[in-house]
Amino acid sequence: MAPEISPPDRSTLTAFAGAVVIGGANFIAVKFSNEGLDPIVGAALRFGLAAILFFAIAAFLRIPLPRGQAALGAVLYGALGFGIAYGMLYFALIEVTAGTASVIMASVPLLTLILAVAHRQERFTARGVVGGALAVIGIAVLSRRSLESDLDPIYIAAALVGALAVAESTVVVKGYPRAHPITTNAIGMSAGVVVLVIAALVRGEEWSLPTDSRTWAALAWLVVAGSVALFILFLYVIARWTASATVYALTLMPVVAVTLGALLADEEITLDVIAGGALVIAAVYVAALSGRRKSAPGEPPHSQVADQPV
Repeated sequence: MAPEISPPDRSTLTAFAGAVVIGGANFIAVKFSNEGLDPIVGAALRFGLAAILFFAIAAFLRIPLPRGQAALGAVLYGALGFGIAYGMLYFALIEVTAGTASVIMASVPLLTLILAVAHRQERFTARGVVGGALAVIGIAVLSRRSLESDLDPIYIAAALVGALAVAESTVVVKGYPRAHPITTNAIGMSAGVVVLVIAALVRGEEWSLPTDSRTWAALAWLVVAGSVALFILFLYVIARWTASATVYALTLMPVVAVTLGALLADEEITLDVIAGGALVIAAVYVAALSGRRKSAPGEPPHSQVADQPV
């Protein structure tokens, strides 16, 4: 039987709500960033500046940098979770709406569970099969209008690859010794920037700073609020609640993204997005959230998705 999860106190609930709002708003900020910067260059600037802030926080708090296998794990985590994942996501958001992209990213908990089974970190369950089927149907529904229009399917594929990379980074990092999350993200973001710089050079993107105030505002949001503050809020919630409960934030972010997309980016809220989003969120619940069990003594909680907010 699933364990009872104690309700969070007011401060934890406030931090949780803040993480949901920031995470949902990030999709809109990326859309605005892409208007003034080439997409991969914009992602590299975001995480390069955020990495500097994380290193500064680590130095101020005198947190030692990971070494050996822990450092290798942080590099792989960053190359996948920041380099490949966000490179693909920024590219997808050139054409894909923020609402659609956020719904696809809401499938990360499910994808993490599937990949954990593939890596033999967790056992196969019937819930995974049902959840996987719901996720495939949901993504197909929310993508139908885009695929029937002139939108190149490569943008939907890029968003899916981004979600897969986030999930894989979460599974991979569990196979290495854990380091402090602040230094792990400092090193991880630095590794991700290397991947993004190489990708931007291959694509021939223009390396330039923003020239308009809206792009600067979007970049500032993504660095300070959308990367550093968001991660700190997740740390606060995880310390006072469970990781499996905290992961609900990822399922709620599409609601914020779709709403803000309609208000700020003139994006249309279609029945396809609503129906597809509902199916994806149901998939996440069935496969990753329902039927939770208590961890055995010394066993870490199975969900580490909250370590990787948008």
